[in-house]
Amino acid sequence: MDKTEKLIDWEEDERKDRNRNGIDDRIEPPIPDVSASSQKLADRLRDDPVADLVVTGGDVDAQWESAQFSGDESAISSMPTPEVNVVDDIGRSIGVTYEDNEELKVGEKERSRDIRRWELDPASSDDYLDRMKDGNRR
Repeated sequence: MDKTEKLIDWEEDERKDRNRNGIDDRIEPPIPDVSASSQKLADRLRDDPVADLVVTGGDVDAQWESAQFSGDESAISSMPTPEVNVVDDIGRSIGVTYEDNEELKVGEKERSRDIRRWELDPASSDDYLDRMKDGNRR
């Protein structure tokens, strides 16, 4: 092997470092575009009329679209996000809030909240007006 072959091999094995920061371009992580992510979040909020971040206890990173219909990403799920520990936000997400100086009476507010649930009212169903017009008072 002559000297020119060694130089050619050296050129092929040389690291690609276009931005000259000392990290091989093949293993360097891409720089995230923060403004694009913010725009995507704004679009998701605008496009989903029932989207409410309160359901996730204020956790912006959670999949709040699915938290509305299943409990995996909700504030009271079995896998809550570690940094979500603001008690007021979690309480607001389940419909129970307390004042700072209010006595904690476990179960009382939950029972009163559940008595007046809109989902249990027959008028909350999609076909309620049609049934009322037909005379079926179910």
